[in-house]
Formats: sequence, structure tokens, C-alpha cells
Amino acid sequence: MISYLKKIRQEATLENKIIKYVLYATGEILLVVIGILIALQINNRNDQKKERANELRYLSNLRTDLSINITEIDRYITARKGYIDSARLILEYFDGKPIHDANNFLLLGLPIYNWQRFYQTNNTFQELTSSGNLALISNDTIKTLLYNIDRQHKINKAEEDHFRFDTEVLIYEPIYQLLDIKAGLDGIGIQLSKSKQKKIILPNDYNAFLKSNKLKNGFAMVVLEFGTLNGQLAAIKKMSEQLIDVIDREIKKG
Repeated sequence: MISYLKKIRQEATLENKIIKYVLYATGEILLVVIGILIALQINNRNDQKKERANELRYLSNLRTDLSINITEIDRYITARKGYIDSARLILEYFDGKPIHDANNFLLLGLPIYNWQRFYQTNNTFQELTSSGNLALISNDTIKTLLYNIDRQHKINKAEEDHFRFDTEVLIYEPIYQLLDIKAGLDGIGIQLSKSKQKKIILPNDYNAFLKSNKLKNGFAMVVLEFGTLNGQLAAIKKMSEQLIDVIDREIKKG
């Protein structure tokens, strides 16, 4: 009987040790898991801080690009309004208004002949899209406006391409055929040769010019297409200002 009780006590002691070991091992595992989870959480927070810092840097650079574009848009719109005014004055001569000063008439069209395309500053947007970092931008409104602005710029490029074709066919070709460009530039003080002799440009030198239906259509297209281009740039400016406002509010969050 005594031996039987002794055996039971030994078995109970062994079983108790196993339970304690299991509990100890479980506690060790839980501590390790908790430690890993804490470390992961700390790493995630650090990664989030780094990503947020990169996002804020991109937002600041985007804002700079947009501000540059707005300034350039204002300059282009003002210049193109001047081209429209000049084209309308030139069209009056096609409708019968006499030319009294041929050199002034040439100066009236010179800015139109030298028109320039609008090129946006979008280095930051290109970097975001090419690097895949656009996902860093957490504000969906910002991403939507960026895509909308980019789309409007592409529409503007297509319109400029169309106008470029019109100017080459309707303005440049007939001017090269009908006018003595060197003499005209000499007359307004732009010397293309070493000779200091100026040729006087007379109003009747433009007779063939004013009889050209191509040229008349060309200046009509200047009024129409620069008006369209200015409307597109104004739309880009409005969206850019909206985007700057959203970016400013996002940057304030820190």
C-alpha cells in the first residue's frame, strides 16, 4: 500500500513539473512574440515617418513646379492676347485699310511669326510616375488633380501642333514667297549682312501679301486658335491653383 502511494506521488510530481515547464515555455514564446510585435510596430512607425517625410518633400516640390507654371501661364496668356490684337489689326488691312508705314506693319506681325510653344515644369510629377512613388501621395484629390492637369497639358499640346501646321501652311509659306524678309528686317534695324544700307519698304510692297487668301485665313486662325490655347491655359491655371490649395492643407498636417 505504501509503495503504491509512493508511486502516485512520484507521478503527480512529474506531471506537475511537465505542467510548469509547459507554462514556462508558453510564457517564453509569448514574450518573444510580444517583443517581435513591438519591434514590428516600431519599425512600421519609423517607415511611416520616412514615407510621410518623402511625401511632404514631393508635395513641396510639386507646389514649386505648379507656382512656376502659373507664372509662365500668365506670361503666355498676356503675350497671346497681344498676338490676337495684332492679328485683328492685320485683318483690317486685308479688309481695305491702307498701309501708311510698311515697317510698322511688319512689326505688327513679327511677334505672331515668332510665337512659342508652352512647356510646363513637371519634373516632380515625372519623377513620381517613373519611380512608382506616386503611391506615396496619400491624398486622392491631389493625385486626381495631377492626372487632370497632365491630361489638359496633352490637349494643349495637340492644339499647339494643329496651330503649328496652320502657321506653316497659311502664314510661313506665303510670306516666304511674297516678301523680301531681309529687306523688311533691314528696314526695322535688324541687319542680316555687313551692309549698312537700308532698303525702304513701301506700302505697295505688301500688295501681293494683302491679296493672299491663305495669309488672311492664317491671321484669322491666329485669333481663333490663340483664343482656344489661352482658354486651355486658363483651365490649367485654375486646376493648378486648386491643387496648390489642397497641397498647402496637406502640408499643414505635418
